[in-house]
Amino acid sequence: MQADIGLTGLAVMGMNLVLNMERNGFTVAVHNPTTKTMTDFVATHPGKNLVGCESLADFVAALKRPRKMMIMVKAGAPVDAVIDQLVPLLEPGDLIIDGGNSFFPDDERRTRDLEAKGLRYLGVGVSGGEEGALWGPSIMPGGSREAYDLVKDIFVAISAKAEGEPCVTYIGPRGAGHYVKMAHNGIEYGDMQLIAEAYDILHRALNLSSAELADIFDDWNRGELQSYLIEITSQIFRKIDPDTGQALVELVLDQAEQKGTGKWTSQSAFDLGVPLSTINASLDSRNISAYKTERVAASQVIAGPEAKFSGDRAQLIDAVRNALYAAKICSYAQGMALLRAASKEYGYALQYGAIAAIWRGGCIIRAQFLNRITDAFRRNPDLPNLLLDETFKADVANRQASLRYVVQTAIALGIPALAFSSSLAYLDAYRTARLPANLTQAQRDYFGAHTYRRVDKPGSFHSDWHA
Repeated sequence: MQADIGLTGLAVMGMNLVLNMERNGFTVAVHNPTTKTMTDFVATHPGKNLVGCESLADFVAALKRPRKMMIMVKAGAPVDAVIDQLVPLLEPGDLIIDGGNSFFPDDERRTRDLEAKGLRYLGVGVSGGEEGALWGPSIMPGGSREAYDLVKDIFVAISAKAEGEPCVTYIGPRGAGHYVKMAHNGIEYGDMQLIAEAYDILHRALNLSSAELADIFDDWNRGELQSYLIEITSQIFRKIDPDTGQALVELVLDQAEQKGTGKWTSQSAFDLGVPLSTINASLDSRNISAYKTERVAASQVIAGPEAKFSGDRAQLIDAVRNALYAAKICSYAQGMALLRAASKEYGYALQYGAIAAIWRGGCIIRAQFLNRITDAFRRNPDLPNLLLDETFKADVANRQASLRYVVQTAIALGIPALAFSSSLAYLDAYRTARLPANLTQAQRDYFGAHTYRRVDKPGSFHSDWHA
């Protein structure tokens, strides 16, 4: 029995993708560097259309031509190692797919090297975690369209569906797929941090219990904030630790870890000169959370205001809800602007509305909100920033006072709100016709003769500022 597609790398994501493919009618060849993992996996799924392969040579031989094989191993050198072992076994026209969280420059290099050998390559972003891999992820394939066409039917079949539409589309050439997945993860960092700050403000300022917070987030999930992350947040608040009887979330150590894709997003934004205030703040928040010992010591010696709110409780809860939505718009505006800059720089020809559409299901940031982004880019495919769309402009205008109130309240109470503050600062900077960068440039010219441009006549100028 020859397989329609093969997958090597049977960790949980790889196993679940295999089961998803098989459930949707495809025969899958499976391989793992540790043979026992492969044999145990096949043995525990009897009667399924799986072809177990002990070696990569067997793996390649088990595939229909042109061969299609997916690599699900740790990003970086491990992927390259598998590719190096596969290449001598392949024929022109065969397709290698990297479905891990690879850095997009690796896709650029692999595309160039493999196409020079007559092989095809796809760098594919897969979002949705273990559950998404099994039941339907959001899939972001980058590479040649011919390569994508070889697996389009498989990807459409296994992808999540949003309003009946598959959450997969051809993203663009070379590293476009993993670039979009990287940006998705950066936006995810921003979403998570804004939600965490909303929780922190309500919990500390109003002394709300986890049960009360669960009810609030349940309510929010029935409106414009409806999303997977808001939904699971309410569920997290309801989980009780059986040993202590306390809300489990309160027993979790306040140190947030990261795998690197958020950092890559910020690095790319710096390279492209794109402001990414909210996402950068979310990274800073995770970084400072790692300084737990120092923070505990500092809390004993550095004074600050008491985090006790004396105003209208219902007003603050409603304001946090509105502020969260306004800040979310600012964060996504930054993320979509980054995609726009990358598309221009790397020649990806990204379709922003289509990208938002495939994020509506399967992935971690799936939300009702993404329908509005899709609509915005359908109205204007060349929209430079979401804040300029009429719908989002009105949404922010209606909630701007709440965002300012929440930031002011957090500052007054000494509650850190890096992402909320950064979202507001981004909004204010973007809407400001004249920023103080004129002074910055004058300083640069003063100490480094870097020159400056004038507002009243063309050209480049240098002045003797000492006179």
